[in-house]
Amino acid sequence: MSIKLLMLKSGEDIIADVDEMSVGEGDEKRIIGYYLNKACVVKLRNPNAIENKKAYEVSLFPWIPLSAEDTVPIVADWVITIVEPVEKLIQMYVEDVINGSSNQSSSTDEQRETDQ
Repeated sequence: MSIKLLMLKSGEDIIADVDEMSVGEGDEKRIIGYYLNKACVVKLRNPNAIENKKAYEVSLFPWIPLSAEDTVPIVADWVITIVEPVEKLIQMYVEDVINGSSNQSSSTDEQRETDQ
């Protein structure tokens, strides 16, 4: 499992279990896209809290919620960057999305709550 945080050209921040989509072998291998498993949009609920260095609040929402598939392919051209998420975001994603059954969840860096 490789949980990553992606920023897309659309401006969306996505957290997902990411696998590379590639063609070729060895030195000829090149990445043409990614497979995003159980992808969720990450939204800051109170962006001003970050500026004030207070606890931040985030919500996770399913990305492409009407898809019947858990894994969505995306071309590499749509990805601006891929980074490691902060540990608390990884924990929230694993507990609520990978292991849990909740389709929408919310959390702060101090406490957890589930929106229904």
